[in-house]
Amino acid sequence: MDITHTTVPGTGTLHHFKTRSGHRFCVLVGDADRLSLLVYGSADPDVPAQCVVMERDEADQVAGFLQARPLADRVADLEHRLAALTEGTP
Repeated sequence: MDITHTTVPGTGTLHHFKTRSGHRFCVLVGDADRLSLLVYGSADPDVPAQCVVMERDEADQVAGFLQARPLADRVADLEHRLAALTEGTP
C-alpha cells in the first residue's frame, strides 16, 4: 500500500492511501473531534465519490475492526502464554 500525507492549511492532515489493486481513499484528520473518510471512484480521480464523516469514537471502532486481530484477542493470547510459562512456578 502506498501512503502519502498532505497538510491542508486551516483544515488538518490528509492521509492518502492507494491499495495494490489501485483503490484510492483518504483520511482527513483535523483539529475538531471528527474525521472524514474520502473514497475515490474511477469517474474523476481528483474528486471523492463518497465522504464519510465520523466522530473520533466511531473512527476508533472502525480502526479496531480493521486490525488484523482485535486487541482483546491479542491480550487473551498473551495471558494464555504467560499462564503456560508460569504454570507450576511457586
